Amino acid sequence: MKRIKKEFQKLWEIFQNPLIRVLPGQIAFFLFLSVFPILILIGVIASFFSISMTSVVEIIGETFPKEVVDLLVPLLDGKGFDTNIGVSMLTGYILASNGAHSIVVASNTLYGFPHAEWLKRRIKSLLMIMLMIGLFVFTIVVLAFGHVILKASFTALGADLSTNILYHLILYARWPVSLLIMYFNIKLIYAMAPDWKILSKYTTKGAIFTTVGWMIATAIYSYYVSHFSHYDLFYGGLSNIVILMIWIYALSYILVIGIAINVNEYQNVDRE
Repeated sequence: MKRIKKEFQKLWEIFQNPLIRVLPGQIAFFLFLSVFPILILIGVIASFFSISMTSVVEIIGETFPKEVVDLLVPLLDGKGFDTNIGVSMLTGYILASNGAHSIVVASNTLYGFPHAEWLKRRIKSLLMIMLMIGLFVFTIVVLAFGHVILKASFTALGADLSTNILYHLILYARWPVSLLIMYFNIKLIYAMAPDWKILSKYTTKGAIFTTVGWMIATAIYSYYVSHFSHYDLFYGGLSNIVILMIWIYALSYILVIGIAINVNEYQNVDRE
């Protein structure tokens, strides 16, 4: 019991750091910014492979709140790649990388490591934001709205969802498969963040906590979207956007808690 008490006491001390309190909001903001270059890229890819933009827009319309769709769909113009689009995507990713850079700076501060040169941190931030955006997109497509996309796909093929074995197999298998994919990617992000080499074993607890936490938060959000999408009758359409932002913030906060857990693990082993 004394050991458990010390663990919680150390975690509480870490959470008193102002960086821990500010970091989730920064990450959530820049993750939301990353949605825009992602949608531009989807439009370019769909145009390159001659994919119907109507189908893409319909899927987005079925999965996101109407207010968010009205904001994002204009980015899916289906045009090919040009200079303006390239500049917009590059600018968007650079801005989004500020969230990853905040994680790098916070990790160095919490671990007590000296900061590397600014250019090295920025390059690493660009690599990290690619991983984070990939995880973000994966979470949206496979976990949050995977059931909607899967249902629409099988319905379009004329399958009977109540008796189709493949449909139910994919529907339930996506969770354990996603668990492994998210775990290894989150573990990689935690190992990359500090400007000092961290052994993989010191990031295990934080990665497990974050993976499970993300899946629980996403399951709750997915359930809300599926069963309470008309909750805005009482509070207006703005409530859907608020719920979306709360979900993104929850993912960011869980990510930060994972960092704190890893720091606690590293410092405990270092003291021993």
